[in-house]
Amino acid sequence: MSIFRRDRGGPGRVSVQVAAERTGHGDGGADAVLLDVREPYEWQAGHAPRAVHLSLSALAAGAGLPSRAQARPLIVICRSGNRSRQAAELLVARGSEAVDVIGGMRDWAAAGLPVVDARGGNGAIA
Repeated sequence: MSIFRRDRGGPGRVSVQVAAERTGHGDGGADAVLLDVREPYEWQAGHAPRAVHLSLSALAAGAGLPSRAQARPLIVICRSGNRSRQAAELLVARGSEAVDVIGGMRDWAAAGLPVVDARGGNGAIA
């Protein structure tokens, strides 16, 4: 049984709070991987700790998932939720269990969840 709820037959959508809990950024343990599909410059400026990066453009070009994201439920995030929705659809079509995060990294940061830059310092959403 899926840990994710689907809407209208497509990939499900989750709030940043659910994403944080499921990926180990809240009080519970991680049962899913946070997959950030933004472009490299966005990732370097600021991303969630422990997230895995694979840009939507690379995914759409056929790139495989990073090893930490293989055979795991995926919670896909971008800046606002548009690219992550596309990525989740691609991933589900390829047989992965994936949902996207409503509001993306903008809502993640607005909720006070951690954001780090490429060096591990305080990050910003680009």
